[in-house]
Amino acid sequence: MRSLILSTAARALIPAILALSVFIFWRGHNQPGGGFIGGLLAASAFALLEKAEGVVRARRALWFDPRSLAAFGLGCALVAGLWGGLEYGYFLKGVWPFVTFDAEGHKSGLPFGSIMLFDFGVYLVVLGTVCGILFTLEESVVEQDGDD
Repeated sequence: MRSLILSTAARALIPAILALSVFIFWRGHNQPGGGFIGGLLAASAFALLEKAEGVVRARRALWFDPRSLAAFGLGCALVAGLWGGLEYGYFLKGVWPFVTFDAEGHKSGLPFGSIMLFDFGVYLVVLGTVCGILFTLEESVVEQDGDD
């Protein structure tokens, strides 16, 4: 059953939730938040779309298979861990290749490194796992309703 109110609200809320998800992800790089919370927010946007428009529309909007997203995210997290291991000899040690320090100790450069890659991996694992579970559950409910 489609709800006009839910569909209309979803059109306004989903972009806002996804933007908040990206903001929380970027903020969590140096402050509370990060990949896990950002991934949950993104998954909640796709859950809202799935409830408003159906699981087929939500799968299409996600673009990628949820299992592929989770697998790619796990690969990113593993690469981030190995990067620190290869650079400093410690698995998951933070590596900052684009940050430099001047003679006074001031930091400059891009704050992108292995920690950001790890957070991105967690973001994708959470998004893929939660969406995969939600979509599978919804499809099984639709199949059961069709059998009656």
